[in-house]
Amino acid sequence: MKNPLIEFQDVTKRFGEKTVLNKVNLKIYENEITTIIGKSGTGKTVLLKHIIGLLRPDEGTILFNGKPLSEMKRREWREYKRCISYLFQHNALFDSMTVFDNVALPLIQTTSLTKEEIAERVIKRIEQTELTDAADKYPAELSGGMQKRAALARALVTDPTIVLFDEPTTGQDPIRKNVILSMIAQYRRRFGFTAVLISHDLPDVFFVSDRVVLLWQGTVGFEGTYEEAMRLSHPMIVEFLKSLEGLQDEMMGLLSKESFRSCYVSLFSEEALTPVTSAILYTVETDPLENGTGQKATAEVMEILGESMARHFRTLGGFSVRYANRGILTILPHTSIQEAEQLMVSYAGELKEQATRALKDAGKEGPVRLKGGVAEVSSKDDVDLIADKAASGQRVLAASAGESAGKER
Repeated sequence: MKNPLIEFQDVTKRFGEKTVLNKVNLKIYENEITTIIGKSGTGKTVLLKHIIGLLRPDEGTILFNGKPLSEMKRREWREYKRCISYLFQHNALFDSMTVFDNVALPLIQTTSLTKEEIAERVIKRIEQTELTDAADKYPAELSGGMQKRAALARALVTDPTIVLFDEPTTGQDPIRKNVILSMIAQYRRRFGFTAVLISHDLPDVFFVSDRVVLLWQGTVGFEGTYEEAMRLSHPMIVEFLKSLEGLQDEMMGLLSKESFRSCYVSLFSEEALTPVTSAILYTVETDPLENGTGQKATAEVMEILGESMARHFRTLGGFSVRYANRGILTILPHTSIQEAEQLMVSYAGELKEQATRALKDAGKEGPVRLKGGVAEVSSKDDVDLIADKAASGQRVLAASAGESAGKER
């Protein structure tokens, strides 16, 4: 088991009679993204300020690489502070300074580098964050996404070990939220820093986080991976997870139900002539599994098939959505019913093999049946009707040994 980079041990913080953090224990590991979640007023920002040293605990200990911050000598404390950068909620760029000058500011304030050395570092970070054309522009001249990149370039210019993100997606629309989170994950991999986010934007942050910490009534209600969170029966986690299905499907490569319906509607509204369109509905069937593991195994199978189908049919202009518990529906524009039938059959064997391997990887073995059906699509049909038509003609296309294929089941 690797050692944590930062560890909170029974940390308590009070403001007057109000206890904001109550014996908090958590671990933050190097080169990971750890996200602190929780409702407003649960102490997320207070926790972050303890990491950067803006606040000291009333009780308990905070360790960095195994050494208590309270025992650090002045030189060690300065070195610790220099290895941390903070990306503010609203970027905090100076409007009167260009992007170049904003990015250079931390080096001017905290180092004794020469002007030439500072310029070299700033140019490098600006290039790495794709801001070369904006270097001489002012924040007001930039888009929201470019402002966020400029703030991140400034946070990274000192080569920090740890970058703290205070509500990085606050006030953004859903698409931009995902862009910002993806950017954080991409740059974390590229530059190798440890990221700590505080956020209430769920479920978005779950899918870029290596670890999730849930603050609940002043203490840690949960700490662990997203997969572990899925299995937890904590009331707040359960409440949050109810909204996960749509984004999880997007991260698999499938569309959310809302996005799928939007694509379907636009398919028939953008062209004067209705394109020939067909649909394929694949359904995976397995024998019931015992000890409560059936649902988890099925979810893992569907995730693998979803990723595979999204890649496979996207090249043909298709778009897919998770439909019902064990089905995936794909719309194929400019595809006749005969062509859809051929595509469905030709891909069935590979999908069945993927489902069998996924089930085995989940620790279960048993018969797997892949059923498929096609349907013609009309502009008058809604998505549910299309799925029903495809389901009515489904047959077993591929099955494990001992199972029959090619007939109705």
